[in-house]
Amino acid sequence: MPEPDLQLFALRGLPSIQQGDDLAALIAESLHQNSLALQPGDVLVITSKIVSKAEGRLVDLRTVQPSEQALALAAQTGKDARLVELVLREAQGISRVGAKVIITRHRLGFVSANSGVDQSNVRGDDNWALLLPENPDRSARWLRERLGALCGVAPAVILSDTHGRPHRFGNVGVAIGAAGIPALLDLRGRADLFGRRLQHTEIGLADELAAAADLISGQAAEGLPVVLIRGYRLPEGAPEDGKAADLYRPPHMDLYG
Repeated sequence: MPEPDLQLFALRGLPSIQQGDDLAALIAESLHQNSLALQPGDVLVITSKIVSKAEGRLVDLRTVQPSEQALALAAQTGKDARLVELVLREAQGISRVGAKVIITRHRLGFVSANSGVDQSNVRGDDNWALLLPENPDRSARWLRERLGALCGVAPAVILSDTHGRPHRFGNVGVAIGAAGIPALLDLRGRADLFGRRLQHTEIGLADELAAAADLISGQAAEGLPVVLIRGYRLPEGAPEDGKAADLYRPPHMDLYG
């Protein structure tokens, strides 16, 4: 029997998420309202932004006192010094500095613009900023377990963000949290079409699924922060679990640092 086609469903009707909301319960209710019941093998891609809001990662910039380093970088980049201060607090180190952007190695281990500090779709004015979840892999695992308890089926969960890429224009969806699915799929040793053994092939599976969901959830005013992906089947022998941290290249292997 042929494999089913991959299907993506955006969950419509989710309310605006506030600090302290039971996000899993709201998603479960939205699944019901959209006439969708979780099935084994389903993947939920959830934008990290609504997880951050539920976890209280919203910062009032009027309470932020910039350091001397933040003031100097603000003058260099043309960015708000208060935002720069948050960027520094969320970073392990700075990789590059340019007009309106600071490329950092985030405290979680990945390299991104402005440490993931964001103001889009946050509060509607320039006095607020949103930080990424404190521990996205832990958040993904909690959502998976809670949804399993509420719905009877524990879906794989991917928390997504949008990142730029070296040497390429355009942002794409990436995974910063994952549970119930391998984030990195190692195909080394498997045969290609001609029987040749793959030597270096590792697939950023969670990133690929996050990018697919991003086509629907969007990055502007779409208001569709949760996407259900149905029909993906792991290759035989692949692990059934993982974490997004498996995707992060360590500094000593970073060719662009």
